[in-house]
Amino acid sequence: MSFLKIANLRKSYGALEILKDINIEIEEGGFLVLVGPSGCGKSTLLNCIAGLEPITSGEIGIDGRNVAGLPPSQRDIAMVFQSYALYPNMTVGGNIAFGMEIRGVPKDERDKAIKQVADMLQIGHLLDRKPGQLSGGQRQRVAMGRALVRDPKLFLFDEPLSNLDAKLRVDMRTEIKRLHHRMKTTIVYVTHDQIEAMTLATKIAVLKGGVLQQFGSPAEIYNNPANMFVADFMGSPAMNLVPANVEKAGDTVQVSLEQPGGGVLKLPIAPGREALAAHAGRTVMFGIRPEALTDPDGADRNARTLAEGDCLIEVVEPAGSDTFAVTKLGGKEVVARLRADARIAPGERARLAFNLDKAVFFDPQSQARIA
Repeated sequence: MSFLKIANLRKSYGALEILKDINIEIEEGGFLVLVGPSGCGKSTLLNCIAGLEPITSGEIGIDGRNVAGLPPSQRDIAMVFQSYALYPNMTVGGNIAFGMEIRGVPKDERDKAIKQVADMLQIGHLLDRKPGQLSGGQRQRVAMGRALVRDPKLFLFDEPLSNLDAKLRVDMRTEIKRLHHRMKTTIVYVTHDQIEAMTLATKIAVLKGGVLQQFGSPAEIYNNPANMFVADFMGSPAMNLVPANVEKAGDTVQVSLEQPGGGVLKLPIAPGREALAAHAGRTVMFGIRPEALTDPDGADRNARTLAEGDCLIEVVEPAGSDTFAVTKLGGKEVVARLRADARIAPGERARLAFNLDKAVFFDPQSQARIA
């Protein structure tokens, strides 16, 4: 049975519809990440789950109980905000204990809970300090500690790492993941950072314009995007999306991509893509991740369909463990991910290997997945 169930949820402000028929379910102990560009409705959805925003219609179920219409205090949730929302005049220990004091929890129980979460978050040495004496990462740990002592059924995180610098974000991301594995709590987490989404989530909900674009595991979202928006949004670098002509060659299907100078690169497609064959004679959008486009020696030898082609390299970007190369296909820039020691230079032609097992195809008009 699903632990958090959002069914047919809609949220409007007057005639303006912000969330449009959202349906999501996650199991107990799951880590759901709501991701999408600014203004897509992810924070509004989190606020609806928290009870900070009333919903227009639909249901929100937590542990088998419909909480739509209940105030936040009756939903058994704890929330960690982007702004930390700490009381500046209280010590770290006072901030963590404040909610328990309000609820009348005895002092010995409060002290025990504070020590437990302080040890877990490695902030025991900070308990007597004020928030103004802490770094951004330390403040975020305190905000998390205040939520953890509640021991709620559901944790809600609203872009908790967005105010931190790049290295600290990575460290805190690891800390949150470790915390989730240790406590087995159910978490809903909002971010606009798709790397955070991929690394933290057991399930991802991708939103755009208040519409749920795709819901699934990180692997499903990354490898089998439902449409061009998801394909382009998830992944860094993003998936290459290139116009390609679909052609029948006897019993097989191939796609042809224009190259600079009038050349054409033809790529055979593995059998079993009947939906693509139905588009023969038409233009589709050919999608391939940078790691599926590489130097021949670095190609996946387990791939069923590997094709090679010579491409003019425009830019080479060494990145330590990898080298990224930019070429042009179908009139668009395409990024290939090569081995760090790949011999390649800008202005020269290089042989690239296409792992066509990983290729996906989209309708350019509807932007929906074809095959």
